Amino acid sequence: MKRKIILSVSLAFVICCLVVAGCTTAKKDGAQIETSEAIVPTDYSQSAHWLNVPAEITKEVDVFYLYPSAWAKVNADDPIICEIDNPVMLQQSKLAYDRQATAFETSANIFAPYYRQDDAGSTLAMDVEEQQDIVKGVPLTDATAAFEYYIEHYNNGRPFILASHSQGSNVMIYILQDYMKEHPDVYKRMVAAYVLGYSITDDYLAENPDLKFASGSGDTGVIVSYNTQAPTIEGSDGVVLPTAHVINPISWTTEETVAPASDNLGSLQLNADGSVVKNADGTPLKVMNFADAKVDNTKNVLICSTVSVDQYAPGGGTFGRGVFHTFDFPFYYFNIRANAEERVANYLKEVK
Repeated sequence: MKRKIILSVSLAFVICCLVVAGCTTAKKDGAQIETSEAIVPTDYSQSAHWLNVPAEITKEVDVFYLYPSAWAKVNADDPIICEIDNPVMLQQSKLAYDRQATAFETSANIFAPYYRQDDAGSTLAMDVEEQQDIVKGVPLTDATAAFEYYIEHYNNGRPFILASHSQGSNVMIYILQDYMKEHPDVYKRMVAAYVLGYSITDDYLAENPDLKFASGSGDTGVIVSYNTQAPTIEGSDGVVLPTAHVINPISWTTEETVAPASDNLGSLQLNADGSVVKNADGTPLKVMNFADAKVDNTKNVLICSTVSVDQYAPGGGTFGRGVFHTFDFPFYYFNIRANAEERVANYLKEVK
């Protein structure tokens, strides 16, 4: 019998909120799109353009986090890129931060910029080359400017983790590919890159031989990635590309062996609005024995067989039935937390 978390309303509503958050703001004429001749990056010296900057530095390591798609067009003629102050993006990115970035709060100081995003519903309907042209425009310009500002003004030479999901991960692969190649002194301080909800392919790794995919639980300077699906899906999963590499977030191996839900260190429970269910003390509620995990190197995805598809991935909108894209972090939240702690400890041992 498939395990279920009982929620107050249907998870279909949650998925609508998380995957294609509806934009209720009016169109702004100044929104820059991929055809702009000169993209002006967001000014990251302004605190309003940061989702999170720690009030004080308490850890030896940082994390730089890029959130997933957090808004969507309302009208067909709306700009394909949102403004940096889009209220829906600001709200939904905070919710994403709470169910994703906070996994790293026990091991790192979290830095998270706001960045202008493309409309995922539009871009995922395009071919991959068109998608990437848009991502490498405004979203990457902003994210790179934010990372450069972070390195120059906030990092102070500390080791760091990169963390991202979905559109954030599509952007992050170019920071890894371009910025790190140009700044090897920065790259050597990277503990790991958790690039979830997008694909790290054979071609990408071949074109970037300095980048390595994780092979175990404790290696450092590596990329961690997977895309979660049910054993069978109907419809599309636009973030999964052929030859995508996958690591199991429970067993931390690339082998096609089932890691049972009983080995899962804990999943998150979400409210109807996508926020995290909390204990009385404000810590996230830990749900045990919920999600299993198995690498499928034929489909190039992570298979979860113990979660109700009807409740968690009914389909519709951007992703097909059985695609657990929204839950790449929440299903394995406490495993990611423990793994980040392990990789940080290993990195600090290596450099001391």
